[in-house]
Amino acid sequence: MSRLDSFIRRLQAQRACIDMAVALVGGRPGPAIELGLGNGRTYDHLRERLAGREIFVFDRQIAAHPGSRPDPEHLFLGDFLETLPTAHRRLGPTVGLAHADIGSGDEAASAALAAALAPSIDRLMAPGGIVLGDQVMEVDRWMVLDPPPGIAPGRYHIYRVAGE
Repeated sequence: MSRLDSFIRRLQAQRACIDMAVALVGGRPGPAIELGLGNGRTYDHLRERLAGREIFVFDRQIAAHPGSRPDPEHLFLGDFLETLPTAHRRLGPTVGLAHADIGSGDEAASAALAAALAPSIDRLMAPGGIVLGDQVMEVDRWMVLDPPPGIAPGRYHIYRVAGE
């Protein structure tokens, strides 16, 4: 498979999984978080799909188009491992949906980052919340969900937080 075809499949899987997660969250309360703003495409998609819901964004630096950026009150700049604990102090365990697009192309480094971030993401999650992302994350209270139809298992990962 060409790199272009792989990229297209990844984006199709990402969109389908985000849309599934939004449907699963439904009218549940709580903000959403986006780890990895990048160029702002998924943030813009979440903003459209979660109209009226607060979305907090985490990234090392801003590189997104100005129309695809959150306002400063909804932005945590810096290393995820430092900004997630800050977010917990501000938000507590209230998050209904977390999206983590944190892969770097280095499989070992991406897996290590996901393993390091999972406990911090978990502390932010409300019971019954949905976590999804491009990396496997293992947390005892997260149940693995099947991807939407047409998305190959392992292409994208979706979890429901236990407790409800």
